[in-house]
Amino acid sequence: MSQVLDAPPRPAAADAQELAARYGLSVSNARAPLGAYSRQLWQRRHFIRAFATAKLTTQYSEAKLGQIWQVMTPLLNAAVYYLIFGVLMNVKRGVPDYIPYLVTGVFTFTFIQTSILSGTRAISGNLSLVRALHFPRAALPISFCLQQLQQLLFSLCALIVIVLGFGLPLTTSWLLVVPTLALLAVFNAGLAMIMARVAAKTPDVTQLMPFILRTWMYTSGVMFPLANVLKQHNFPLWLKHAAEYNPAAIFMDLMRFALLDSFHASQLPPHVWIWATGWALLVGVGGFIYFWKAEETYGRG
Repeated sequence: MSQVLDAPPRPAAADAQELAARYGLSVSNARAPLGAYSRQLWQRRHFIRAFATAKLTTQYSEAKLGQIWQVMTPLLNAAVYYLIFGVLMNVKRGVPDYIPYLVTGVFTFTFIQTSILSGTRAISGNLSLVRALHFPRAALPISFCLQQLQQLLFSLCALIVIVLGFGLPLTTSWLLVVPTLALLAVFNAGLAMIMARVAAKTPDVTQLMPFILRTWMYTSGVMFPLANVLKQHNFPLWLKHAAEYNPAAIFMDLMRFALLDSFHASQLPPHVWIWATGWALLVGVGGFIYFWKAEETYGRG
C-alpha cells in the first residue's frame, strides 16, 4: 500500500519576513530613502562624469570630422535660422548684432533640447545596464545632461569667437555666464529626470518630444525678440506673462545679457535672477524627487 506524502508547506509571508530580518536580508531593488539615495548618487559622481565623457567622445566617433561636429551642428542650425528668419522674414530689423544674438539663443536652447531628448532615452535606451547593475538610476539622466553641458562648453568657444568677431567688447558681465549655466544645468537635469521616468513608462513620448520642443523653440524668442512680437499683437495679459517668464526665454536672455554689450538690462523681465533660480530649484529638485519615487520600477517589463 503506497503512502502519499504531503508537500512541505511553503513559508508564510510573516515567516519570510522573519527570516529576512534574522539574516539581514533586504529587497535588492528596494528604493532607498531620499537622503540615502542622494548620498549613493554622490558616491558615484566619478562614474557619472566618466560615463558622460565617454558618451561625448564616442558620439561622433564614426564621422570623419569627429568632435568638430560638436560645434558645427549648432552653427549650421544657426545659419539655417539666419537664412529663414534673418534674411527671408527680415526679423533682424531693429535687433543690434543680430548674428551674435541668434547664435547665443540657438546654442542655449540646443542645450535645453538635447538634455531633454537624452533624458527620454536615459532608461529605455540603457535597459541592459539598468537590469544588470544596482546603482541609483538618476545617475543616467544626470550623466546625459552633463554630457550636453560638456558639449555646450565646446560650442561656447565658437560663440566667443563670433561675439568678438562682430566687435562686441569683453566685459565683466561675461562672468554672469557661470551662474547662468549653473542654474540652467540644474533646470535641464530636472527636466531630463522627469522625461526619463515618463518615457520609461510611456515610450511613445520619445516620438512626440521633437514636435513639442520645436514648438517651445519658436515661442521662446530664439530667432527674434519675443517682446517685439508681444507688443505688435493684442495678446491676453496672462499669455504675455507666460511668454515673458518662459524658462527657456529667461535663460537665453541672461546669456545674451552676459555676452552681448548691445543687450541691455532693460530688455530683461523684472526680477529675472529670482525667476531663473526659482525655475532651477523647482524643476531640478522636483524632477529629482519625481524620478526617485519610481526608482523600483525602472527596468521592469
